[in-house]
Amino acid sequence: MNAGKKILARKLYLILASLFITSLVVSNLIFQKFFYWHPFDIEIFGEKLFYLSVGILPYPITFLITDLISEIYGKKKANQVVTVGIFAAIFSTLIIYVADSVPAMENSPVDDLLFRKVFGSTIIAVLSSMLSYLFAQYIDIHIYHFWKNLTMGRMLWLRNNFSTFFSQFVDTFTILFLLCITNILSWDQFAGLLISGFLFKVLVALVDTPFLYLGVYLFRRKFSLKVNEEINID
Repeated sequence: MNAGKKILARKLYLILASLFITSLVVSNLIFQKFFYWHPFDIEIFGEKLFYLSVGILPYPITFLITDLISEIYGKKKANQVVTVGIFAAIFSTLIIYVADSVPAMENSPVDDLLFRKVFGSTIIAVLSSMLSYLFAQYIDIHIYHFWKNLTMGRMLWLRNNFSTFFSQFVDTFTILFLLCITNILSWDQFAGLLISGFLFKVLVALVDTPFLYLGVYLFRRKFSLKVNEEINID
């Protein structure tokens, strides 16, 4: 690969990494708002199917990006993005903690009570999310490369979906478990939210498969990559 293409490959890697980190941090900030997506009027364990936190919306993007980075840049670069994402989440939590500790002025549009109501659980949520995220993302990358090596780079749909299905279940289970033991959610919500969250993520994973194929196709075309060939940007 010539120097020009290597510079471009590095820039694209940074763009993907920034999208990953943004999706991760934002999902932790907006998680307290819930919505009801109701293509089917079904209840599971007393919870409406697809009664979901809006934090779930940007989160699947992180798995799509790590799969794309895994495919094009390799396992090492995918793990690096995950690690950087953890530090970004910690840093954002510290900023929120400092902002919460500064008293609002009398005429502030957002007073201390409202700010704490919106962001008060963020610290616990981010810590919980980081634990589940740490498990899920590394599991996703490990399973993805297991299937990639086993199939010698073929059947992209298989490794994309198998890795995402399993890691998303781990992520959903862990975050809900931690939110329940910290009393942010009640235990009677656990089973319903687990099934709803996991099924929603499975649907998203199936929908994002064509986008992964498109991304891989564009990278391979631009950088003349063969099947199972990765870009070295070190």
